[in-house]
Amino acid sequence: MFNLGGLCERGGGYMAAGDDYLSATLVILGAPMDFTGSFRPGSRSGPQAIRLASPGLEEYSIYSNKDLRELSFFDAGDLLLPLGNVGRSLEVIEKTVSGILCDNKFPLLLGGEHLVSLAALRAVAAKKPGLAVVHFDAHADLRSGYMGEAHSHAAVMYHAYNDLGIDLYQFGIRSASPQEVEFANQHTHFYPFHVLGPLRDCLAELRGRPLYVSIDIDVVDPAFAPGTGTPEPGGITSAELLAAVPLLAELDVVAFDLVEVAPAYDPAGITAMLAAKVIREVVMAFAK
Repeated sequence: MFNLGGLCERGGGYMAAGDDYLSATLVILGAPMDFTGSFRPGSRSGPQAIRLASPGLEEYSIYSNKDLRELSFFDAGDLLLPLGNVGRSLEVIEKTVSGILCDNKFPLLLGGEHLVSLAALRAVAAKKPGLAVVHFDAHADLRSGYMGEAHSHAAVMYHAYNDLGIDLYQFGIRSASPQEVEFANQHTHFYPFHVLGPLRDCLAELRGRPLYVSIDIDVVDPAFAPGTGTPEPGGITSAELLAAVPLLAELDVVAFDLVEVAPAYDPAGITAMLAAKVIREVVMAFAK
């Protein structure tokens, strides 16, 4: 059994999370890293903001007709990451996610900047041959590097494809360079602007293969989710994002992340509350 001792700092956990890692089928893990953010910093505080918002929700979900109190899940807290050390931080995230997978548990990662997903993807791809990524985002994240940094939150999906050979399905994208659009049209399944309709159209081809789902909260319009580092007008509604989770529940999702909540720009707490609600539905979809 993987030993989380010394790797994480546990504070207030997500609402209704149990205290027993051994019996849990799903593990929430915070990755408080925002070292390569290209506009507004602060997503390292995202995991705790999501947890603090969660008690404002009901444990019962009218969406799924389930109750968190009847499910087996554990909140491991936030990883202790070396400040400013991108490479070592990614190693810690990868090692921890790998350990959770080896214990046959479902990892649910809370960012932090989107680069944390690359570390988790390394761990999942090593154990799940044929892995595909379902990526919800305002940005394509297909740059080979950004501002002199090869491993940047703006490059995470490029490295997922180029380094790991992962098949990418990208939804909701509405911001990219010409080079990224060309790359996406050649190498990924690229569905700009919308999520729900294209996702429904892809369900048949996604079934039967292991999937990693990555949600950048900025896929949602900043009218609904202003608390993020790189807000991009013209996004989907919070209702559309929530409606996507039951569709994902039909698929063989093996790991999940939600990233880029930055509470410093979220004065009313609506972004953290949306993220907390999405996490509630994800727990209900994939915990046993």
